[in-house]
Amino acid sequence: MPNRLAQETSPYLLQHADNPVDWWPWSGEAFEEARKSGKPVLLSVGYSSCHWCHVMAHESFEDQETADYLNAHFVNIKVDREERPDVDAVYMEAVQAATGQGGWPMTVFLTPDAEPFYFGTYFPPAPRHGMPSFRQVLEGVRGAWTDRRDEVAEVAEKIVRDLAGREISYGDAQAPGEEELAGALLGLTREYDPQRGGFGGAPKFPPSMVVEFLLRHHARTGAEGALQMATDTCERMARGGIYDQLGGGFARYSVDREWVVPHFEKMLYDNALLCRVYAHLWRATGSELARRVALETADFMVRELRTNEGGFASALDADSDDGTGRHVEGAYYAWTPAQLSEVLGVEDAELAAQYFGVTDEGTFEEGASVLQLSQDEGVFEAEKVESVKRRLFAAREARPAPGRDDKVVAAWNGLAIAALAETGAYFDRPDLVEAAVAAADLLVRLHLDEQARLARTSKDGHVGANAGVLEDYADVAEGFLALTSVTGEGVWLEFAGFLLDHVLARFVDAESGALFDTASDAEQLIRRPQDPTDNAVPSGWTAAAGALLSYAAQTGAEPHRAAAERALGVVKALGPRVPRFIGWGLAVAEALLDGPREVAVVGPALDDPATRALHRAALLATAPGAVVAAGVVGSDELPLLADRPLVGGEPAAYVCRNFTCDAPTTEVERLRSSLNG
Repeated sequence: MPNRLAQETSPYLLQHADNPVDWWPWSGEAFEEARKSGKPVLLSVGYSSCHWCHVMAHESFEDQETADYLNAHFVNIKVDREERPDVDAVYMEAVQAATGQGGWPMTVFLTPDAEPFYFGTYFPPAPRHGMPSFRQVLEGVRGAWTDRRDEVAEVAEKIVRDLAGREISYGDAQAPGEEELAGALLGLTREYDPQRGGFGGAPKFPPSMVVEFLLRHHARTGAEGALQMATDTCERMARGGIYDQLGGGFARYSVDREWVVPHFEKMLYDNALLCRVYAHLWRATGSELARRVALETADFMVRELRTNEGGFASALDADSDDGTGRHVEGAYYAWTPAQLSEVLGVEDAELAAQYFGVTDEGTFEEGASVLQLSQDEGVFEAEKVESVKRRLFAAREARPAPGRDDKVVAAWNGLAIAALAETGAYFDRPDLVEAAVAAADLLVRLHLDEQARLARTSKDGHVGANAGVLEDYADVAEGFLALTSVTGEGVWLEFAGFLLDHVLARFVDAESGALFDTASDAEQLIRRPQDPTDNAVPSGWTAAAGALLSYAAQTGAEPHRAAAERALGVVKALGPRVPRFIGWGLAVAEALLDGPREVAVVGPALDDPATRALHRAALLATAPGAVVAAGVVGSDELPLLADRPLVGGEPAAYVCRNFTCDAPTTEVERLRSSLNG
């Protein structure tokens, strides 16, 4: 019989709906049951595309004997970390503080008052590599709960007290200046891997937000070292196995330092951030590789992650059927020489093996290889390579595909909207801009209520019950502000303003300027989560600072600019010390230090060829983080500072504040020659 999770909409929770474990969703009813029964709570947190979550589910949660023990001695709660990032953040902080590491699945044992007292991540079904089995853990926790309840209560109380003392108060510090940003660059230089690109060792994650900082720093200061680190890192990733050489898009991370073998799950947020980075890299360097990767990644998102409602799904699984009924990580993406020959024939298979680095020994498991570009592409005939890629892609499409998590997460769709809007504008791809507009429209229609409060998720056109957190408000506002610049439609600026007003009213500490991840009127957990550091995505704190700053540049709203400056105090404190973990905050600080650069393009219509050409020139000429507004002559919707009059002309004219342009193109020269103000 299905358990309670059968009533949920989360794909991750639904994956566990047929477990013999008597799961509860996170709810007051579950903790009331724990109080009535006197049982401790097992909290299991994961997400649908998590490989080790699937492994633990198969080994333990689908096992009847293990389930019987869990049902007899625990109240069992399953949480999708992507639906409830607040719950995940609070208990992950406890796990990391106690064990020095974290990850998913996260396994936490709680009192009926939701206080944690024992932690872990993945536990195997039998003792392995110094880890106890899951059953041993369960028996140990049950014994402690039964025989040493007072000791458990003391531990839980101490943990909650320690967590409460971790509140961050950097919000009222001064925003970073030249010294801090130079210190951050020096710190990144020390951690940079000059042979392989990227930062640190294995596993290696795409440093999208750090690269954004490096590009903005180069644009402002001309620092060639910053641009070199950004360029080399992006090229290494694009040529590595972490990038899907057939279908575009990036996997979650590389298990090695060389970017060869990825952890194959593909996340919307990674691809949105990286799509934007490669578009910005192309704008800075003209790199054809950057252009290709930006467009292929955008096309991947639209082709494989777009939902029927116009939003974007969260992720693709790492695992898929290998054709024998086994669910295997990477089965969809890896190739053997024999598989190449079967699809291409011997001659073309040899070319493909050389081009993509497919060997008899393999670079992955069971003699298979992950496709990568190990040689100079210019050695090979372009038309032949394209033919090979098309045929391999078509053959791969016939394989059993990885599962897709179809829930639409507001924050990650905001990141996708910004990436698709800018990429579509840069490369004259109106279809990508249209996809961004459709996703934005879905968020407005479905995720926003009458008070402009934002819901975190939706699925199949039905909005979820979980309230949006700070990153949702900030990233969606960021997406809407990018649409404002690209489309010239002031309505997106208005919606961004609604969201950022909520940020100021419900997420900012009025005394210190610090930000919290949950609203002041959200469900109260054992601690109000608060984390300014960037991880896989910009933190809500730094994302809000960026959106507030951009909104202030477009509207002249002083409260929003002041809030952004106060929020960036955390970057002054952390930037020089841990620059890898506050990359987006550093990028926003660059925009603040660079000053407002604003271009308004005005013409008879934005789809008029001359106006459109001028608008694209303005987008390409400005530095990252600059504001470009566009509109029709006489339009009241043109988003620009109210104290600057707009001028019209034929076929196009514009006004500008503190704007300089050095790009040597005919369109840009025309833009420069008409500067007014």
